[in-house]
Amino acid sequence: MDVTKRSGAEASGAVRPRKRRPGVLPGFGLSLGITLTYLGLLVLLPLVSLPLKSMSLGWEGFWRIVTAPRVLASYQVTFGASLAAALINLVFGAIVAWVLARYSFPGRKILDALVDLPFALPTAVAGIALTAIYAQNGWLGKPLEKWFGLKVAYTPLGIAIALVFIGLPFVVRTVQPVLEDIEREIEEAAASLGADRWQTVRRVLLPALLPALLTGFALAFARAVGEYGSVVFIAGNMPMISEITPLLIISRLEEYDYAGAAAIAIVMLALAFVLLLAINLIQGWNARRGERS
Repeated sequence: MDVTKRSGAEASGAVRPRKRRPGVLPGFGLSLGITLTYLGLLVLLPLVSLPLKSMSLGWEGFWRIVTAPRVLASYQVTFGASLAAALINLVFGAIVAWVLARYSFPGRKILDALVDLPFALPTAVAGIALTAIYAQNGWLGKPLEKWFGLKVAYTPLGIAIALVFIGLPFVVRTVQPVLEDIEREIEEAAASLGADRWQTVRRVLLPALLPALLTGFALAFARAVGEYGSVVFIAGNMPMISEITPLLIISRLEEYDYAGAAAIAIVMLALAFVLLLAINLIQGWNARRGERS
């Protein structure tokens, strides 16, 4: 009788759906709601307020502010120094990560801890220290100007040095774990097959490290574009020469020109987003190429 009823229910399509087993983690709906609320309040809302604040200027007023000669010069200094600093960190950060991941030597733990110093050090303190070192009478600034005629403080070069200082940990801490996960047997296998050191680096290590290198470069560049505290002291803030865009935004805010500050910030946000998007597209292309190979 029970078998007849069960078969009749199955034939009529009245089979009860299976109950879902509760997962170990909290429910997806609750987690997604908390995530969207958190990101909306802390990220999306401030970003949306920028174009809304600048709408009072109108298109002509907006274009006049963001294309002023002084503002354009600040874009050039900010993005040029940020790009140069990120490229320098890309090279030397990879070397530092290689040394920390591949070699054991006295003082290694101290060197590893020093890499994180820019994270812990207040940016204003870093700016004051760098200015004191690279000023005309500083420990490094005086011999550089005397022997090489190179002035560092209060120039775009000083800005780049400050951005290198605050951006180095991003590359090192991104590349170092990947290097530690690469087994040394892979390098030994490449050497046993006749590859020299350069071929091993170029054909074995570099493809595996490329996503991490691009990620570290993107993080260092993004941090450098918005940096203020460590740069404002060593920059000199001379209009058309060493004035950074974040300082212009602060100046507009101090003048209660909130719409003008928002307009300049929108341009910086858009340019940084385009560059980071390009880097992410390169990362995606490299990942797809690695899957095909």
